[in-house]
Amino acid sequence: MTSISTPFGLSSTAAEVAAGIDLTGRRAVVTGASSGLGAETARALASTGAEVTLAVRDLAAGERVAKDIAETTGNRQVRVAPLELTDPASVAAFAASWQGPLHVLVNNAGVMACPEQYTEQGREWQFATNHLGHFALANALHGALAADGAARIVVVSSTGHQRSPVVWDDIDFAFRPYDPWLAYGQSKTANVLFAVEATRRWAADGITANALMPGAIYTNLQRHTGGRGSGRVAADLIKTTEQGAATSVLLATSPLLEGIGARYFDDCNESEVVGRRTGKLYGVARYAVDPDNARRLWDLSEELLAG
Repeated sequence: MTSISTPFGLSSTAAEVAAGIDLTGRRAVVTGASSGLGAETARALASTGAEVTLAVRDLAAGERVAKDIAETTGNRQVRVAPLELTDPASVAAFAASWQGPLHVLVNNAGVMACPEQYTEQGREWQFATNHLGHFALANALHGALAADGAARIVVVSSTGHQRSPVVWDDIDFAFRPYDPWLAYGQSKTANVLFAVEATRRWAADGITANALMPGAIYTNLQRHTGGRGSGRVAADLIKTTEQGAATSVLLATSPLLEGIGARYFDDCNESEVVGRRTGKLYGVARYAVDPDNARRLWDLSEELLAG
């Protein structure tokens, strides 16, 4: 299997990646698009001529971003719809309201290292938001994605997945002390595994899925982690939001990714599989791309949503 390499890299912006791409007549959904990476991803997709729906919790913020995107890109086909990923009813309502085919689904929304919290269904908050909600959304939109014939799912993961595999016997921290970073890592591993299994199950429907690490970017995602004062990443590796959105836009639009799925990218190029935690911003853990783990997670996710 040949690794995918592109002309883009760490400093590339979403606008640079999208330049020359024409998605006129295609439709895209970006979750968590009322700020940060989601907003810049939506902006770049709108610049290609696609109809873009911002799936957001805060409708007022989403409307402000949609207006700004329409003004800066000249694309008036920018819409806003409510979506709360931890609420199965909200996910179902969003999918039920969708009409027609869907070309790109960007699973961008997420939370990071938040305090211990659980959904009404008893699911740990980060796993529920980052993985289960998006899993339910993609499954509910499967028909729309299949109708496109060449749809792509883009899954925003993180190098944080190297902090923890999916702990099958204790996903919800019922038998171990809650650790916000382990919970985050587990949820980000689940993101990668979803891309692997979604591609295996749905490639025959013309649907492929890839996961990515956007890089180190200071956005609202870091509100629980100390933000700029944390000093965790070297200054020369910090990206702007426009740079952070580049890999998402690449996976959503590049002809190089046509028919390609079940892969993990960072800095706009496919990442290497690693057997140990790198402590860096690159590399995908072997357990996160293991097909047996991916199948197991899919089955478990169906059980959790059914229960």
